[in-house]
Amino acid sequence: MTLGSATLAPATLPTDGDATEGHQPPSLRSIFTRLAGSLLVAVIIPGVVFYAAIVNWGLDVAVVLALAWTYAATVWRWATRRPMSGLLALTVSVMTAKTVFTLMTGNSFVYFFQPVVTDTLVGALFLGSLVTARPVVSRLASDFYPMTHDLASRPRIRRLFRQLTLMWAFVILAKGFVTLWLLLSQSMVSFVLLKNLAMLSLTVGGVAVTIAAAFVVARKEGMLVVSPASA
Repeated sequence: MTLGSATLAPATLPTDGDATEGHQPPSLRSIFTRLAGSLLVAVIIPGVVFYAAIVNWGLDVAVVLALAWTYAATVWRWATRRPMSGLLALTVSVMTAKTVFTLMTGNSFVYFFQPVVTDTLVGALFLGSLVTARPVVSRLASDFYPMTHDLASRPRIRRLFRQLTLMWAFVILAKGFVTLWLLLSQSMVSFVLLKNLAMLSLTVGGVAVTIAAAFVVARKEGMLVVSPASA
């Protein structure tokens, strides 16, 4: 498959206990399909459910329904014997904490403040994982690319996982800091608008850096080969 001048390499990956001879890298289309599916289930649908519910039934119902979706998606993966999505597992953990926090307090200020707590905890989790053999990004990578043990063990890829984990730790902590600053300095209407714009900017920037860095490493590892664009 060709995308511009980047063509997936036909060469096979080195083999070990997890890889088999003749295994080829997946197409870019399959990678983006995998990425879209993970984001749809773990991020987009819970967000749509939450906002639809909060408009019609209020905050308490919204947080419960959004959490129920993530649990249902998790049970479905287990029942169909599909691999557990790392992104979905992270979403379930974060949303469980947010839901308990919200229902226990019933305070709108606390509701808008609790993402600061959540982002701080998640950012700390990302930083703490850097002292382990598997930083958080390496645990999420299989949601977007069919990783083998051999692939994940390559020095460049291990270094990429650590660098991206560090970057996302700071992105998440920055989101928490910006949320707190806006909450304390802006009216509620301005807060909601500016927070959404700031979170979108930080997230899009992080995703862009992640894709660019992964593309560079993939080329160096022979997973992508630059060739003249085909007609």
